[in-house]
Amino acid sequence: MANAVVVGGGIGGLVAARELRRRLDRTHRVVLVDKTGQHAFQPAFLWVMMGWRRPEQIQRDLRRLSRRGIDVLAAEVLALDTATRRIETSSGSLAYDRLVLAPGAELAPEALDGFPSEARNLYTLEGSMRLREDLRDFARGRVVVLISSTPFKCPAAPYEAAFLLDYHFRRTGVRGSVSIDIVTPEPQPMPVAGPDIGRALVKMLAERGIGFHPQSRAVRIDGRTREIVLASGSTVPYDLLVGVPPHRAPAFVRDAGLADAGGWVPVDPRTLKTSKEHVYAIGDLAGIKLPNGMSLPKAGVFAHGQAKAVAEAISAELTFRGARDGFAGKGSCWIETGFGKAAFGSGDFYATPAPRVKLRSPGRALRWGKVLFEKRWFWRWF
Repeated sequence: MANAVVVGGGIGGLVAARELRRRLDRTHRVVLVDKTGQHAFQPAFLWVMMGWRRPEQIQRDLRRLSRRGIDVLAAEVLALDTATRRIETSSGSLAYDRLVLAPGAELAPEALDGFPSEARNLYTLEGSMRLREDLRDFARGRVVVLISSTPFKCPAAPYEAAFLLDYHFRRTGVRGSVSIDIVTPEPQPMPVAGPDIGRALVKMLAERGIGFHPQSRAVRIDGRTREIVLASGSTVPYDLLVGVPPHRAPAFVRDAGLADAGGWVPVDPRTLKTSKEHVYAIGDLAGIKLPNGMSLPKAGVFAHGQAKAVAEAISAELTFRGARDGFAGKGSCWIETGFGKAAFGSGDFYATPAPRVKLRSPGRALRWGKVLFEKRWFWRWF
């Protein structure tokens, strides 16, 4: 009997655990370890911000997976010892024969001075709920969407937030009294997708009157003057600050010696194997260099595909069956633009010499596709 342990109950971890259980017979144990014991469907956080979803509608108790034959441990991982193949958790020690690391990126708002007290964290449920409250009374002033550093997960999310904020203020009749700006260290929106996608998104932002300020790296946020201080020495004033916090690998991963100088875990692009035997890293944690020297974006669609590839590889090892070609590097995402519409980007990110990505213009059918995907997600995986 083998112990296949998955750390993290987000998109990648959930899919990995379910796929392992489906592929392995019951002589093998599948364990899912998650700090909160709750799965939150992060693509819907923006809908919480807009008041279109309540938090309980986009969360599920991971313990429901026990009826599928998966052992769920709601505990925090404190340490990983790859030599003895054990993880230490807040609920005790756990041995593994195969380990899939899918804890996601750790949000580190404290890494940017002033962020915790001044910014609404776009990447947490709490931050989305606070933004929902802010929008009820905000009728005049400057809204700034700040991308504090790169890389960050779900590269489309801050741009979706700007479009949805524009929609909200137009719907409430105060858009003429509210300015919206995006401040980012990126050279263009979603740079890995290529210059054509970046130019298309900049054009879409301009058509909606949303300011775009690329190559602008924040060094601190001054709550006294309500300004973002940039590395160039210039400042950006704000009345409402919507922020993407700095991201990093969790401490137990860094302490185990898995992360490289860039702070993420290098993996084989196809198999997702790390430098440690029988340890895989998927999703936001994985650092994958593309043929053009850029890194694969951190996005749920890639975590999903990687999880399926890893589950197939592990089951092939344990059952002595042949594995397929592994993760192919293909992905897609919606870019919600408000007014009941969404754009849709998709492509091959492993293509040479650079990713080949296409962007479909915003439409109502595409937005309904995102709604149906959310419904199917909960039906399929829970």
